[in-house]
Amino acid sequence: MEPRAARLRKGEGPRGEQEDQCSGGGNTEKDRGLDLVQWTRHMEAVKTQLLEQAQGQLRELLDRAMQEAVQAYPPQGRPLPSIPPDSLNKAREPSLGKQKIFIIRKSLLDELMEVQHFRTIYHMFIAGLCIFIISTLAIDFIDEGRLMLEFDLLIFSFGQLPLALMTWVPMFLSTLLVPYQALRLWARPRAGGAWLLGVGLGGLLLAAHTAVLWVLPIHVALKYQLPPASRCILVFEQVRFLMKSYSFLREAVPGTLCARRGEAMRAPSFSSYLYFLFCPTLIYRETYPRTPYVRWNYVAKNFAQALGCILYACFILGRLCVPVFANMSREPFSTRALVLSIMHATLPGIFMLLLIFFAFLHCWLNAFAEMLRFGDRMFYRDWWNSTSFSNYYRTWNVVVHDWLYSYVYQDGLWLLGGRARGAAMLGVFLVSAVVHEYIFCFVLGFFYPVMLMLFLVIGGLLNFMMHDQHTGPAWNVLMWTLLFLGQGIQVSLYCQEWYARRHCPLPQTTFWGLVTPRSWSCHT
Repeated sequence: MEPRAARLRKGEGPRGEQEDQCSGGGNTEKDRGLDLVQWTRHMEAVKTQLLEQAQGQLRELLDRAMQEAVQAYPPQGRPLPSIPPDSLNKAREPSLGKQKIFIIRKSLLDELMEVQHFRTIYHMFIAGLCIFIISTLAIDFIDEGRLMLEFDLLIFSFGQLPLALMTWVPMFLSTLLVPYQALRLWARPRAGGAWLLGVGLGGLLLAAHTAVLWVLPIHVALKYQLPPASRCILVFEQVRFLMKSYSFLREAVPGTLCARRGEAMRAPSFSSYLYFLFCPTLIYRETYPRTPYVRWNYVAKNFAQALGCILYACFILGRLCVPVFANMSREPFSTRALVLSIMHATLPGIFMLLLIFFAFLHCWLNAFAEMLRFGDRMFYRDWWNSTSFSNYYRTWNVVVHDWLYSYVYQDGLWLLGGRARGAAMLGVFLVSAVVHEYIFCFVLGFFYPVMLMLFLVIGGLLNFMMHDQHTGPAWNVLMWTLLFLGQGIQVSLYCQEWYARRHCPLPQTTFWGLVTPRSWSCHT
């Protein structure tokens, strides 16, 4: 006798029992099929997420391994260095003689944008811009009875833009011709008085070039009272040309000085120097890794996103900052009002920080990199994951960090000795803080050392206090909290000083009147 279950599977047994079994089995199989489909989709989603995370971590690990392998490659004729057991624990420590290695790689945000969850965050920022536009239209319609976007702040900020662009032309021509010609003079054969004459003439040309880059934009900005955005263009180009000129000479001159007496050194090609002036890096190399073609739709997209960020910033300033700070200097000073203004400015301040990062370090630099087929797009790293300010300073702006590390930190170690790491790091902070304060002073038109104090004093202390050994999520929360407060302090104090200098002009111009904060005494 076969078991009952076996006979039922063969279709044997009573008709009614067979029909009930078939009906119940069909529903069970259907439910199991649906559960299996859902489980399969869930496992596919988990697999995709794990692969994306593993791919990003593996790419970062391989990039770091490739850089360290290239940097550790010994000169010809020297044996391979031995690796001590604890070297892996010190892999992140900068070493004397370490050089920037360029490889083909995408920007981190471009990689993250391939993930749907991260694209949703990007869409949320676009939705915020739409809300600002709708709010502006609604307020104008209610107050004025018309639908019209006001761009007064944008028009004011970029006033006299043609004059700023005309001033840029002689600055560019000086940078294009003078450093390269000075190098050619120094690259002549080292024999007789002709070489000494060339050295002196090259030095005079570089002195004149430096004077042009320093004096011309300051003269134009003060004489014609350029507004902030036009000043911003001039000061950024001024600093960029100075840093690129120094990098070109710093990388090329040692070869000239090491040439044997009576021999001429082959100077770098002019085309490589011209390419360096436009490519998005401050470290000169005669050749860079290049991509095979240009994606013009990618270029247009990045320029459009940069323009959108500018509009976004204008809406934030116009809606969240101007109504609060425009008349603040007319009210009596109180600690309560100051604290409230700083807290109010934290949100627009962090928005401005994110917009500057995305517009310049991602969109603008990637657009020029794509047009020039520049392969290395690591203009920043994952600074938002930082658990220490030392890591934040290294990853926020990799382009500037590479220049400071190569020509301030490493050269400082070479001059002071390999053990003077603290003094070299202090020199990096000092140079960076002074340049940042100079940029703020140039753009805003007044001296108010908020950035200098935050960057050099508070930032320097946090750099040593919040070091890389702190890796927990609480430290990332603390870093973001301090960033919010720092941006709020900057926006609040600079906005108060801006309006105080317009409400309380000096009866006569004096040195102390120019360097003393007007917001401390202006209460009209």
